[in-house]
Amino acid sequence: MDMNEIKEIFFQECEEQLAELESGLLKLNDGDRDPETVNAVFRAVHSIKGGAGAFGLDDLVSFAHVFETTLDCVRSNKLEPTPDVLKVMLKSADVLADLVSASRDGGGVDESRSRSLVKELEALAHGELPSSSGHDAPKPAAKAAPAPAPAAKAELPKPSDDSGFQPIPFSFDGFGEDEEPAIEGSLYEVSFKPRRELYSKGNEAALLLRDLSRLGEMSINCDVDALPALDKMDPEASYFSWKISIKTTKSEDDIRAVFEFAEWDCDLEVKLAEEAVSNEELPMVPVPFDLSILDDASAGEEETASERGVSEETVAAALSAAETASNVSRAARVAEKKESAAATAAAQNNAAAAAAGAGQTIRVDLDRVDRLINLVGELVINQAMLSQSVVENDATGTSAVNMGLEELQQLTREIQDSVMAIRAQPVKPVFQRMSRIVREVADMVGKSIRLVTEGENTEVDKTVIDKIAEPLTHMIRNAVDHGIESPEKREAAGKDPEGTIKLTAKHRSGRILIELADDGAGINRERVRQKAIDNDIIAADANLSDDEIDNLIFMAGFSTADKISDISGRGVGMDVVKRSIQALGGRISISSRPGYGSTFTMSLPLTLAVLDGMVVTVAGQTLVVPLTAIVETLQPEASAIHSFGANQRLISIRNSFCPLVDVGRVLNYRATQANPVEGVALLVESEGGGQRALMVDAIQGQRQVVIKSLEANYTHVPGIAAATILGDGRVALILDVDAVVAASRGQSMKPEMSLAATG
Repeated sequence: MDMNEIKEIFFQECEEQLAELESGLLKLNDGDRDPETVNAVFRAVHSIKGGAGAFGLDDLVSFAHVFETTLDCVRSNKLEPTPDVLKVMLKSADVLADLVSASRDGGGVDESRSRSLVKELEALAHGELPSSSGHDAPKPAAKAAPAPAPAAKAELPKPSDDSGFQPIPFSFDGFGEDEEPAIEGSLYEVSFKPRRELYSKGNEAALLLRDLSRLGEMSINCDVDALPALDKMDPEASYFSWKISIKTTKSEDDIRAVFEFAEWDCDLEVKLAEEAVSNEELPMVPVPFDLSILDDASAGEEETASERGVSEETVAAALSAAETASNVSRAARVAEKKESAAATAAAQNNAAAAAAGAGQTIRVDLDRVDRLINLVGELVINQAMLSQSVVENDATGTSAVNMGLEELQQLTREIQDSVMAIRAQPVKPVFQRMSRIVREVADMVGKSIRLVTEGENTEVDKTVIDKIAEPLTHMIRNAVDHGIESPEKREAAGKDPEGTIKLTAKHRSGRILIELADDGAGINRERVRQKAIDNDIIAADANLSDDEIDNLIFMAGFSTADKISDISGRGVGMDVVKRSIQALGGRISISSRPGYGSTFTMSLPLTLAVLDGMVVTVAGQTLVVPLTAIVETLQPEASAIHSFGANQRLISIRNSFCPLVDVGRVLNYRATQANPVEGVALLVESEGGGQRALMVDAIQGQRQVVIKSLEANYTHVPGIAAATILGDGRVALILDVDAVVAASRGQSMKPEMSLAATG
């Protein structure tokens, strides 16, 4: 593995760390004060900084270092994570993401914004007021005790003799009360010897040792025995090694995590050691010292032998008593340390067992997965061809070959489902990306808006996830700019000054529904209608329902903004949303209540690779109708068919009437409408057009088909979503139900792009 591959892995891990950082900060912003959440946020920034240092990404390292320092203040309870503090940190997370992208793609970042945030982070680390906030300065988590008032100066005693010696009163009361308690935990012995590769990759041993020192009390011994003479020294070689003793409450894994980006380039050994009692912990022992040397020589006084004997006996007794007390204290501490070490080891074993039970993952290039899916798709097609050939030649359908093919079909389906599950990913990364857009746009328009997400773990195909980011971005910007009112207007309407945007995802009927709801003012239909008239989109006397007026915002070039800004006003937002969703085989609908807000609902397929469909025949052509759109199938009777207007027909279904749509006529397969009694009706449901009965000539059966892009291999055809290959080798077109329903409502497709015109 070369350096480029390692660097690519680092950037992939950065994406995960940035997602963890964003998620943790949002939890803190919602009031979560779990220390593990704070630690997870700190670890994310620390890991990014460590990896960036290995690749010499200085700008990223320097910003991450300042960010990490401020987070460390939060972690050590020196800084309270107030909303103002977290606002600065969320902006810092955005800049950190920009720096990662710039380091990967070679772009640039806004230097003025980075410098401004560095100053704000440094101010927070020192407990100062954030420059972007007008509120009070962040409070420290634990307020320091006020300093005692200075005592009145007492009158000093007079000298006791002619020597001028003046005694100074001194009290030992409270001595040591302000000292920090000794760190409890386990003692680890760490052996760290860098190799030359460590320095060549931009790592620095001193920085690693500094990070290690933050885990607890540490003593270091540097071994320089391998250092050669100056004339024999290789400037790129590594000669030093370190023996480290660290007393910490952390585990061995936490210690190794400090060296995670350098573990391949050093010799590292970490082991739990029995703690030796340091000299500083021994009780104070009086030391015999002959004070006669301090006496004036002219005095000539000498201690008597008896006095010396008494002194020696006193000292010996004191030493004996101290030694006994020391032994008792040492034994108690050793027993305590053994219990602590045993508890720590048990906790580590439990953690290891839990980690072993957790699922393991591997990184696989997406191209490999795509190739596997394509191969499985070809397997499905060939299996269908083989099955159809056997069925055509085996009239009874009971041969051993036929039974074996049925088992093969089941296994093929299981393989296909398993492979598709590999591509399925939660929508959480896309949802997290929207948080930044809400913050930035809200700051630009001077609004206070909170994003709430639900269903982040809902899984969908990776291709769908990649393509919904753009329409979601436009919808979020539209909701912030047009949907949510200003704080003043919200207060006047009796609402919370802080607006709320809710983004949810859920599965329904083999599709994924993504809803974007806001508690804003809703759609001003009078204004939308007037704007459409002014832009010649509709006639002034047009009679439109509320739903039809709401859907006008999806028209190209339509915008209700009074002036063009960086956010809106050009009319290129919501039409892009609709086209992007339709390109995915999805649909979008609007529900709005004036004064209460609007809800946009996107219905998307779970995958763009396969679908379950109903194979039908229309005017001699074979089509596939997505099974998720079909409610039921009907055999029309003459008494149930009713004419409406010149060319419209209705079918009576359980005392209700539903428009009948001739698919062959809509797609220009035939010039006149077919007799409904001679065909089959498929009752389908569309988000925008309600229910319709699609009339086809016959139903061939239900099959799972592999989706092939028609646009990539031919061109876009209105009314057709994609194509597939059937078991007999023929190409069948997959019907775009929404487009056909829209055509039945009067939105006719262009004749030059119809199927008849394309041949």
